[in-house]
Amino acid sequence: MSVDTSRRIIVLRHAKADWPAVPDFERPLADRGRREAPAAGRWFAGLGLMPDLALCSSAERTRETWKLFAHELPTRPRTVYEDRLYEAAPGQLIEVLQELPEEVGTVLLVGHNPGVQGLAEVLAGEHDEDTLPRLRATGFPTAAVAVLTVDVPWKALERGVARLTSFHAPSAD
Repeated sequence: MSVDTSRRIIVLRHAKADWPAVPDFERPLADRGRREAPAAGRWFAGLGLMPDLALCSSAERTRETWKLFAHELPTRPRTVYEDRLYEAAPGQLIEVLQELPEEVGTVLLVGHNPGVQGLAEVLAGEHDEDTLPRLRATGFPTAAVAVLTVDVPWKALERGVARLTSFHAPSAD
């Protein structure tokens, strides 16, 4: 009997942040970000995917993005606010994902650039249609969403094991 190891990783970059005179970790969303986050959530909800778990950086702008994004989903998954996602490099993000319990089939990670773009690029050994070339051409703008599938257990997650199946970037205002 074979065990289904199909997994899905949804990578969400926080929406557009404001630049008030506060430490970077405490920066809130700008007005544009408060429009981008729910729009990204509606796009994602239209895919019909539902995360089992959300891992969200504990920075203010990611928490605010997640709250607005999640409001557009049919149900809100269990959420873990993770300090290690703030300013994390792709390798650090992979380490966090490798710790996931095997019963998690779909995880949504809310983080920051350049880490989230690097994560999507490093994991994507394959891609559907023009998803990876588009991601590389546009970068990973605020409120962008990448959907990757992997057929290995979380602990075996490494460079090139994923397929980038969807990439959505909001249109610029």
